[in-house]
Amino acid sequence: MATTKAPGDLRLVQLARHFDDFVAVAGLDLLVPGGSFFALLGPSGCGKTTTLRMVAGLEEPTSGQIFLGEDDITSTRAYQRKVNTVFQSYALFPHLSVLDNVGFGLRQRKVADWRRKAMEALELVKLGDRAKQRPRQLSGGMQQRVALARAIVNEPDVLLLDEPLGALDLKLRREMQIELKRIQQEVGITFIHVTHDQEEAMTMADTVAVMRAGHLEQIGAPADLYDHPATTFVANFLGQSNLLPLEGFSDPGGEFVTAHAHGIGLVVERAQLPAGLVVGPGLTATDSSVRLGIRPEKLQILGHDSPPSANRLPGSVTDASFNGVATTYLVAMPWGQELTVTQPNDGSARANRGDVVTLGWNPHQAFVLAEAD
Repeated sequence: MATTKAPGDLRLVQLARHFDDFVAVAGLDLLVPGGSFFALLGPSGCGKTTTLRMVAGLEEPTSGQIFLGEDDITSTRAYQRKVNTVFQSYALFPHLSVLDNVGFGLRQRKVADWRRKAMEALELVKLGDRAKQRPRQLSGGMQQRVALARAIVNEPDVLLLDEPLGALDLKLRREMQIELKRIQQEVGITFIHVTHDQEEAMTMADTVAVMRAGHLEQIGAPADLYDHPATTFVANFLGQSNLLPLEGFSDPGGEFVTAHAHGIGLVVERAQLPAGLVVGPGLTATDSSVRLGIRPEKLQILGHDSPPSANRLPGSVTDASFNGVATTYLVAMPWGQELTVTQPNDGSARANRGDVVTLGWNPHQAFVLAEAD
């Protein structure tokens, strides 16, 4: 089963939604390329579901426009849009068979070969052998697949997924992440997935838009957002980050600069510095909150046989948590801050609580954030 033509881009132009004095969505400008898997990611209350509902036609924008391809669909009724939604609650008809659930919309539109199309959709989600069963005879993951087939069978240009995996257990959720990605690539429909789960968004999406308080915080490929977050919020929302407050810089010239943190000089890649950041012995008022960020898995506890490291910080292990594939350490710095270190359990020596250690990292694997207080 595949779409007959490439779907057009979805564009939001200054899209806003106000509820009395509360601004749920504040003038979003967003481009979702046709045929892509796009994720809207953010904490509860950030406006992502309200944005989704406006695209679906279930919520009227206070201002702004929604374009699907060349068509302005801002005022188009929900049932007239080539947009379907899969919700966290499957909303299947309990008295109908799986096949009849999937084909319900086709039957309502009096599509002659609805059975064939519905079976194709069920085969796509690997449930062709369950066509005659009732929803109550299926697991939660299977019911979610039926809901997905029911949405896909109508061949929408855009499929909206509102926290669709939230009701599943961890194992099923991970299986469905892989399945959703496979299905999207096979049918070529634009998927827009709303979630607060950063792992889910980064696993499935080509592009992730991080939302916060009705605004877009950052948009990019998952790896770019993770390795090069633009703000402290993104750095901490997408996984863990160790953020070291910086006091200033010195500039020896070349590819690197020296950042100063608590009297210790640290090598920083010049290309990682945000635009407009003053490189000098002090920081300007507009650079009042400058931090060096290192992900826990980029930090290493250096041993006697470790290669030389450009950056070295002394510390003391305050906690060690074994979790199977890796061990997570908390390491206290001389100034009191604790850094998180995640090291794979690959047979190398592990540290213990109370050990005095030295941490090191590659300057290319850090990032610098500069935000006014």
